[in-house]
Amino acid sequence: MTETLVQQLTALLPWLLTAAGAVAVMGAIAIRRHHGAACVVCVAFLGAALVSLWPAAGAAPVDAGPLFRIDAYALFFTGVILAATLLTAILAHGYLARLSVRREEFYLLLPIAALGAAALTAADHLASLFLALETTSIALYGLIAYRRDGRTAIEAGLKYLVLVGVATGLLAFGIALLYAATGELAFDRLGVLTAADINLGDATLSAAILLIVAGLAFKLSLVPFHLWTPDVYQGAPAPVTGFLATVSKAAALAVLLRYLAGAGAYQQAAAMQILLWIAVASMLVGNWLALLQDDLKRLLAYSSIAHLGYVLVPLLAGPAFGAEAAMAYLAAYAAMTLGAFAVITVLAAAPGAREPSAVDEYAGLFWRRPALAGALTVMLLALAGIPLTAGFIAKFYAVAAGVGERLWLPVLVLVAGSAIGLYYYLRVVIVMTRGETGAPSAGRPARAGLLAVAVIVAIVLYLGVYPAPLVEAAATAATALD
Repeated sequence: MTETLVQQLTALLPWLLTAAGAVAVMGAIAIRRHHGAACVVCVAFLGAALVSLWPAAGAAPVDAGPLFRIDAYALFFTGVILAATLLTAILAHGYLARLSVRREEFYLLLPIAALGAAALTAADHLASLFLALETTSIALYGLIAYRRDGRTAIEAGLKYLVLVGVATGLLAFGIALLYAATGELAFDRLGVLTAADINLGDATLSAAILLIVAGLAFKLSLVPFHLWTPDVYQGAPAPVTGFLATVSKAAALAVLLRYLAGAGAYQQAAAMQILLWIAVASMLVGNWLALLQDDLKRLLAYSSIAHLGYVLVPLLAGPAFGAEAAMAYLAAYAAMTLGAFAVITVLAAAPGAREPSAVDEYAGLFWRRPALAGALTVMLLALAGIPLTAGFIAKFYAVAAGVGERLWLPVLVLVAGSAIGLYYYLRVVIVMTRGETGAPSAGRPARAGLLAVAVIVAIVLYLGVYPAPLVEAAATAATALD
């Protein structure tokens, strides 16, 4: 084997082990169906893929063919994706144990979705972007509709299928127009053409960039492409909702930022102006509609729309410090959001319990499950941006990037939206302190789920008190976009 091939294989280890995990779970199911065995195999390979980021970082940067670029940027987002997927698999075991469904295929679909998401972070070509995005989406169709004991999950899966189909059409049409205008699909070649100013100011190119951004905005559930989000979040199983809210959003944001930086989209003033108004609308609409929600999963859905609007503020600031701030925000957001849905999952996984839905069902949770209520409180306060949590560092970073580029309107909307968010997050905390009991008491939650929640709480608090590791990792990764 040549030295170059060894370097490529080493850099590809996280992706290869994730794919091997899906194959191993498939083989385990073929030999003998066993819920615990399928979960252990999935967790083992995901853990190995997460550990392999260290040797992969030593081999990067390297091009894995003409379609993928393995660098510090891709490895940063892949680390976030693999960590979230690993925790999701652990949380899902107790949740699925109480359902009357075939459970093993869940651990087959999960690494496939993670593989597509991780491939998106390394995509350096519009063909690889499209293929990786569809790999993730196809696996998510099954994961969202995995609960077949009610209409809500099937309805959520169908809505996601139809609306993501629309997003795919927009994306494919945008790619076709871009190829017609430039004759190129590789991000770096598009960037060279833009830098050379070779007659790229025509309407075809502007329409192509807008369609591509719109297709990715569907995946990020940004306004006005957000209509699927609350229904899908509410209907999907709790661990899948957490996965959808973190992994798919991290992957879509990663490829959007790489595309904007690499393909010269920052030089297209019309596209950037529309992205600015999408960010402002997402922050306003997400926070306003979250105020009206009585269902916690729907509240978190609209909250995620607002948070993705927050992430766009540093992204609009440019590929230098803005990329660093956006990456740090996304990593913190993934931990906070996954932690909130982890608490919901653990509560639903307790023997004799059902998945709590309405906010009022969390009444008295501080007296029934003080540890879980405390964990949910930490996540909600972090999402609100309270100091000593990762959420505060993330929002401070975003505001600093926006102010540095004089993006006054989105920065002001971000600050106002954070104040609104504090109200509806605290409303949930106050409900949990009420003396009356909401949902009926159930058995003791599984230890694995409690451990996963404890790990996420520790991460959120650690990054809030000592953010240097996150800041340094984001800064190193952002340099790969230069």
